[in-house]
Amino acid sequence: MSGRHVDPYTPHSGDAAIRVRHYDLTLDYRIGTNRLSGTAVLHVHLVAQTKSFALDLVGLRATRVRVDGDDRASFKQGDHKLKVSLSAPAAAGTDLRVWVEYAGAPKPRRTRWGTIGWEELEDGVLVASQPTGAATWFPCNDVPADKATYTISFTTDPGYTVVTAVPGIRQVIRGKAVWTFRIDTPAPSYLVTVQIGRYTEETQKLDRVPARVFYPRALKARVRSDFRDLGRMMHAFAGAFGPYPFRGYTIVVTEDDLEIPLEALGMGVFGANHIDGVGGLERLIAHELAHQWFGNSVGLRRWRDIWLNEGFACYAEWLWSEASGGPSAHAKALAHHARLAELPQDLVLADPGPSTMFDDRVYKRGALTLHALRLTIGDDAFFAVLREWSARHALATVDTTDFVVLAEEHAGTRLDELFESWLAQEALPALPASDSTEEPAPITAPIPNLDRSRR
Repeated sequence: MSGRHVDPYTPHSGDAAIRVRHYDLTLDYRIGTNRLSGTAVLHVHLVAQTKSFALDLVGLRATRVRVDGDDRASFKQGDHKLKVSLSAPAAAGTDLRVWVEYAGAPKPRRTRWGTIGWEELEDGVLVASQPTGAATWFPCNDVPADKATYTISFTTDPGYTVVTAVPGIRQVIRGKAVWTFRIDTPAPSYLVTVQIGRYTEETQKLDRVPARVFYPRALKARVRSDFRDLGRMMHAFAGAFGPYPFRGYTIVVTEDDLEIPLEALGMGVFGANHIDGVGGLERLIAHELAHQWFGNSVGLRRWRDIWLNEGFACYAEWLWSEASGGPSAHAKALAHHARLAELPQDLVLADPGPSTMFDDRVYKRGALTLHALRLTIGDDAFFAVLREWSARHALATVDTTDFVVLAEEHAGTRLDELFESWLAQEALPALPASDSTEEPAPITAPIPNLDRSRR
């Protein structure tokens, strides 16, 4: 319907003529029948003159759309788009309020990256929207560059807990539980989620950051064991990356097994299979926590720069390994470099293509790019880059050029050869000063030396 593409990696999502400043969602969900009905009020800002714009909505049917101040506005819905037509062209800079009433049986959408979005669990709901799954539960401008705030009123069966990035207010009205949440941190639609289940809740402090952990009662011992180092992990990452960027952190562990853990705004979601009670998958906990800095606070302008999310989170795994008494970040880098060298050399990190943007090579080569920068400019400058990156671009969106510019500021010199070889060439470069497979002296990182007795 709209030819105004926002991101070439997801050409069927978003409309470049608009930004959404705020979503007000009033939702009613019946778990037993998987029936969702809702009213969404979107505060839309026009960035270009237009007589029409498109919202993303998949698998749900809009029954009424109206635009404040335009009684003659109309709408038309296709498989993936809801086109709103105004009675006359509106100028760039115009602010509109758009009401959409809709309903249906929400389900994941099928994409080249698998099924994403709203998904029924054995007894509850999981919402995992990266990159274009938010449209399976509310009408939106589903692109990473468009960050908005959210108010969510969610009505469902009283025996279930509804979890979002922030604590909510729960009331029981006429036998139904009504949960109200206000998310004041600007976030793209793919990072906003609701998780529904029969959960036990525990609260704690993680290096002064309030945290909530939701889990099925049967997993209590495993959850407490596997997350017992989370406070020290938070402290380590705050030292390396700067203060935690949000008001709190929420963890959800589902009763179901999940293919991979998931991050959302201020939240990490893990399957029962990721919590083994002995910390066997601790790197995944580190990875999802690191995304709160890299991906959720400092966000992407375009999906082609996904390495700025995943490479940074992967490198955080290596930093935590070293801080908690495991192999050093350098040892991890050498091992993963050797593995990548045996894989096909047909991926450009700064533009991997939509089909391979979640390829594990993007994650590992992204982390290796950071390690190569660290070896080139030294620890002090490298960690200054990470902290400045988190501070300068907090709650904003970035691209690869922004990172290169910042790295060169702190290096005091051009780094063309380094970044050209790691970001723009297919062939895997050698790590600086690491022609030997023998590990040099450990690199000292400004993260705490933790108690290693339990290891």
